[in-house]
Amino acid sequence: METATSRSVLVSEMLPEHYPQVKEIYESGIATNNATLETKAPEWEGWDNKFLKACRLVALARDGRVAGWAALTAVSGRCVYQGVAEDTVYVHPEYKGQGIGKLLLMQLIEASEQAGIWTLQAHILKENNASVRLHEQCGFRVVGLRERLGQLHGQWRDTWLLERRSNKVGI
Repeated sequence: METATSRSVLVSEMLPEHYPQVKEIYESGIATNNATLETKAPEWEGWDNKFLKACRLVALARDGRVAGWAALTAVSGRCVYQGVAEDTVYVHPEYKGQGIGKLLLMQLIEASEQAGIWTLQAHILKENNASVRLHEQCGFRVVGLRERLGQLHGQWRDTWLLERRSNKVGI
């Protein structure tokens, strides 16, 4: 399923064989200490169980390498929240600043609406200004700052909560 292209990448459905590169990109984000509170990337089975099956994308460079990825997780197991999901977007360090994150997030929004999701949310570490700007460019709004939401390496961290409501689903 090809969904969009830019000059440097092709966005398509993420397949299990992409996971080794997806994991490597995720580990690069973990190493920054500003992308996630996680300290270790899961193996495929754990990752596969965490993310929704319907909304998993990769940005493939011309040489076939994964330049970035995006996916959604459910925010709750309760049926009344089945249309609410949290987004995750990561770009390989070598491909940052090329618009790949925005391309992935816009395609993820489209895929989420096709899957019946009416609200996307993002928890972004307070120091991750680039991710906040990216989300705002894609129609998210800051709902508020969640103080001391979780710890990373023994330090309390604050996160911005952002959300985007669909103008197609749930209206």
